[in-house]
Amino acid sequence: MSAMKLRDVYLVMGKRSPQAKAGTELKNVGVPYLASYLVRHLMDRFNLPSDSVEEVVIGNVGAPAKYPNIGRVVALEAGLDKHTSAYTVHRNCASGMEAMSQAFIKIASGRSDLMLAGGVESMSQMPLIYNKEMTDLFIALMKAKSLPEKLKALSAFRPPFLSPIVAIEQGLTDPFCGLNMGQTAEVLAREMNITRAEQDNFANSSHLKAVQAQSEGKFKDEIVPILIGSKLDKLLDLDTGPRANSTVEGLGKMKPYFEKVSGTVTVGNSCPITDGASVFLMASEDALKKYNLKPMAKMTDFHFAGLEPERMGMGPLLAIDGVLKRVGKELREMDVVEINEAFASQVLGVLRGLKDLEVARRFGLTKAWGEIPEANLNPNGGGIALGHPVGSSGCRIVVTLAHELKRRKARFGLATLCIGGGQGGAVVIENIQ
Repeated sequence: MSAMKLRDVYLVMGKRSPQAKAGTELKNVGVPYLASYLVRHLMDRFNLPSDSVEEVVIGNVGAPAKYPNIGRVVALEAGLDKHTSAYTVHRNCASGMEAMSQAFIKIASGRSDLMLAGGVESMSQMPLIYNKEMTDLFIALMKAKSLPEKLKALSAFRPPFLSPIVAIEQGLTDPFCGLNMGQTAEVLAREMNITRAEQDNFANSSHLKAVQAQSEGKFKDEIVPILIGSKLDKLLDLDTGPRANSTVEGLGKMKPYFEKVSGTVTVGNSCPITDGASVFLMASEDALKKYNLKPMAKMTDFHFAGLEPERMGMGPLLAIDGVLKRVGKELREMDVVEINEAFASQVLGVLRGLKDLEVARRFGLTKAWGEIPEANLNPNGGGIALGHPVGSSGCRIVVTLAHELKRRKARFGLATLCIGGGQGGAVVIENIQ
């Protein structure tokens, strides 16, 4: 691709669902519908024919067994033409950003002109799994042909066989370093001397900024309300995570969750487990002209980088370094920066690495990019308050970024997040309205 002239890639419009803690308001919403209603909204908003979109790419982590290739299910559920190609991508926390990156490559290279890309996650619906002993018993029962054989198989049953494996717990544990994501946040806090007080202050600020943004109606342009309830008689139009009564003192009373004795990471200074979805309509200049579309931004470029899994929270530092080099910009030129808040200690570690050359060099960087003004960093709160539906967040932060740039009439924005397994992803966009 470096040898060819790449076309501009436009973000026509990005929308997202309200986000709710797992097990609450969105727990019974079918996973495809969390994204398909956003796709339908975008199609209707721009009066697009059902066969106008060439491809749909959806990021998802906890793929529901009931919906293989959820990207295709989302496309068909939204009423897109059966000839519209669709697929699903999985890059852990950055799955939604990976979907956007795939669309970027295809449009920039001339393979496609109009695409939908985003992510969806229902962490409420991630299953409990039978353990090996119970699974083996079921297999023995299925193989047994006679009643005596079935009784013999059943005689092997023991009550501990019913102890389930929690899928979400396994998914949040790295298979190489053996640490869950919260424990990796503890590694950074310990190695970089990030205190409990710093983490709680950061978390409290996230809640207060999100509550203020809600009260000022700042999320109205990016959130598409969704009908919920058994009779679809309730309208959810706001994220449910932000706490107006959050205080540093209250957060300080919470006990460490991942390292009980000496830890500093709590459920209060970490992101909650969340349900939600987000989608962008992305287009080439030819598609803009054909369908009379006025885009909100350009997607300038993206970058992904890897590092050791036990320090996965520092992934954004490497991704920021990579994407800024790709676009030839300085950090100070980014008018708004969204860093997904998986854990307060993780974001604080990234901020330290951006301004401290010694820390930057520790992670392979050759320069310290500088500080991000507080008013420009996650100005409407982040994942600690709003939540982190893993398959969606990589796209959600770009949706929020694009709308904030438009509101401020600012030019450049950067969105970045850490990725379970030891990676980081980043995107630079340019407001053109």
